[in-house]
Amino acid sequence: MTAARGLATKREPQTPHQFEVCIVGSGAGAGPIAYELARAGIDVVVLEKGDWYTEQDFVKDEQLPRHRVFRSRFDEERHVLELPDGEGGWRRETTAQFWGGNIVGGASNFMSGYFHRLKPTDFRLASIYGVIPGSNTVDWPISYEELEPYYTKVEQLVGVSGRVVQHPHLEPRSTPDFPFVPTVEHPIAARFDNACEALKLNPLPMARAILSRPFNGRMSCEYSGYCGSYGCHSGAKGSSRAALLNHAVASGHCRIIPRAKVYRLNTDSKGRVSSADYFDAKGESRRIQAKIFVVACYAIESARLLLASTGEKHPKGIGNRHGQVGKNLHCCAGGTGHGVFKLDKLSAETARGLKQRGPFFNRALQDWYVIDDKAAFDKPVKGGTLDFVFDPPSPTSEANALKWQEGNLLWGTPFKQKLKAHFTQSRDFKFEVFCDWLTHDECFVSLDDEEKDKWGQPVAKVRAGFHPHDLKVAQYLIDRGVEVMQAMGADEVWGNVFSDPTANLVAGGCRFGVDPRTSVLDPDCRVHDCDNLYVTDGAFMPNGGSVTPTFTIYANAFRVADKLLGRLKQA
Repeated sequence: MTAARGLATKREPQTPHQFEVCIVGSGAGAGPIAYELARAGIDVVVLEKGDWYTEQDFVKDEQLPRHRVFRSRFDEERHVLELPDGEGGWRRETTAQFWGGNIVGGASNFMSGYFHRLKPTDFRLASIYGVIPGSNTVDWPISYEELEPYYTKVEQLVGVSGRVVQHPHLEPRSTPDFPFVPTVEHPIAARFDNACEALKLNPLPMARAILSRPFNGRMSCEYSGYCGSYGCHSGAKGSSRAALLNHAVASGHCRIIPRAKVYRLNTDSKGRVSSADYFDAKGESRRIQAKIFVVACYAIESARLLLASTGEKHPKGIGNRHGQVGKNLHCCAGGTGHGVFKLDKLSAETARGLKQRGPFFNRALQDWYVIDDKAAFDKPVKGGTLDFVFDPPSPTSEANALKWQEGNLLWGTPFKQKLKAHFTQSRDFKFEVFCDWLTHDECFVSLDDEEKDKWGQPVAKVRAGFHPHDLKVAQYLIDRGVEVMQAMGADEVWGNVFSDPTANLVAGGCRFGVDPRTSVLDPDCRVHDCDNLYVTDGAFMPNGGSVTPTFTIYANAFRVADKLLGRLKQA
């Protein structure tokens, strides 16, 4: 593989700027820190590798959800990915799949906004279920009760719409309901509820980080159908930029520097971070000084930055005295399933409802969050969540997927007939399965020995091995989703388990805990052997739970913000 040519100059970084707190990254792990500190009058700088876009830039495009300008370019920076080769070894490839959003606000600009809380059991997996052989499962150093007030804060400040209903796995709450009523429901939701009730299941209205009414200068949802993987034109989606960073900047105490690629944290003779070096838009090396540093640039990249930041007290990288930086990475295990309804087999009213575009199909099932089925498992095991959704309209990609039939390429009249049937005579909706990706020794981040980015820096190498237990749990949940689709009357139903890592929803790599020998961060998300450095993106998580992690990343960042405020007030 040919390494990209470095664009950085050879000159020393220019005269540094001084701030109270420097934050690297601007996504869900960064926004709460900047928001809380800036509004308290503390001078904060946010260094973001991508550019700064606003609602006016998020033009909907049926052909391309995440435009190239919002992503990192493969020819400029990428990751090396190692996957099992099926023969006991590893195959190597380069990929740009892990760049969720290279802009201010990060991937939170493009999330679907499924906001489920973790449950108390997720904080004590090792104690409750035991450690599965071959995994590195540990309990969290904090409890659900400690994080609960911050889940509530996210619901109120970022804006979460939904409705709480009682069900067997409902987590404890300090508030009776979400602060915003649910977004408008699609007509098929009633059909789903009836099918679930017949199966003695508990359908849940799915909470979304999408405003159902205007709030705090942001508009409500426009119901255009373009949500997941698309930027939000109205500002209804609770991205870090729209919900938090805009207000932090408005306070006068937060400066965001876009197109600032941080490549090294410098440490002093005591091992504390003294400054951050970054390349600006012209490739010039610059330096920022601060009293406290917060790294929140996505789990993989946060581990990469710490590993690249060697110094007198950190010869193997900051926080890596015991070789833990990059270890215990985890993705979101699970899979997807689909149900196709042929409209000519339905009543005119039902068919008309299915054709409706725009409203979300906000339903989820957590009946199998714990699986107690002796026919499948010899003891209760941690299960997962099924989210039932419509994909955003994407006729180009859908048509491209239809060109194959039983391994043969379709063309001419047969292809036209298949296209017509798909777009006018049927409706497809899907379910997504989320379960734990067990942490283990063959899933980690390191620095690659060969590949470099355009700035001449070693890229992150991601080894993404999976534990076979994940596949067994995912298949069980896929089968349950198929049963629900069949009960709804779908004419065609199928589902697939994922073994490769997800393109997003990656966490771990800088796990928090009380023992420096098995974790990188302390319970406050401060690096064990670096007193003034915190990591607040998903890297801190020992496990991802059986839900998408963004809600928890937001909540934990608000928790750490309170710790920082207490520390700065004492200084």
